[in-house]
Amino acid sequence: MIRKHKTLYLMMLPGILFYLIFKYWPMYGVVIAFQDYSIGRGILGSKFVGFKHFVEFFYVNPDSWKLIRNTVMLNVYDLLFHFPAPIVLAVLFHEIKNKMFKRFVQTVSYMPHFLSTVVIAGILVTFLSPSTGIVNHLLVKAFGIEPILFLGMPEWFRTIYVGSEIWQKVGWGTILYLAAIAGIDPTLYEAAKMDGANRFQQMRHVTFVGMVPVMIILFVLTLGNFMESGFQKILLLYNTMNYETSDVINTFVYRRGILDADFSFATAVGLFQSAIGFLLVVAANRFVRKYGQTSLW
Repeated sequence: MIRKHKTLYLMMLPGILFYLIFKYWPMYGVVIAFQDYSIGRGILGSKFVGFKHFVEFFYVNPDSWKLIRNTVMLNVYDLLFHFPAPIVLAVLFHEIKNKMFKRFVQTVSYMPHFLSTVVIAGILVTFLSPSTGIVNHLLVKAFGIEPILFLGMPEWFRTIYVGSEIWQKVGWGTILYLAAIAGIDPTLYEAAKMDGANRFQQMRHVTFVGMVPVMIILFVLTLGNFMESGFQKILLLYNTMNYETSDVINTFVYRRGILDADFSFATAVGLFQSAIGFLLVVAANRFVRKYGQTSLW
């Protein structure tokens, strides 16, 4: 079997090696979450302390529940508003009959995906500046509202983060949904027309239903990253004024693990995040497998 398809296995080899070297092999380092890790002693020589760092995070650290709350809230908002956005946009793209206009708007929607997170954060900081930002300029000119320090107000951070995530990723996120729509049998639309279905009803009962399997798979995969907010963008946008809503588990791990060199504690918190993501994926997959025909495994 392997000899017969050796070319295909060779093509798979770089991807397999990538996951083995950079994903599975580093899992050995998770053991330092249960140690007082010392670089000089190494993993094998460091003292084993059990669940000490987990207890410290949940019961000793005064900010632990605030960090969990901020992480959960950011991801809940992202799931509620960001996840359905590509679905809606893909359906709208499908309904555009002018091919030239369709290609143009798709290209424009894809473009933010190719901008680095640093550039996106820079654009947000510039646009939302209280003195030179275009947003405050429009608010002052059009509505006479005093300039707002958006990135200095905790209540605005989640809106800014989720809104920027939608703008940056919604176009690229439509690709899989458009592929799912392309796989729908055209005769289903013809049958719907013969039954008297209007355009909206065809969207609802044919297009949307044809996208459901892809939606389920992507939803389950999204839950795997539920506790891991966009670290880079948050790190670039958060500051001491908006810590109340912007400080999440990932930024806390960065400060404790990289800046304070407390590797064991940071690893313990990161392991907690990964465990929650794993449990969510397993639970969601079991649920969709029980009540539907589509699942990851």
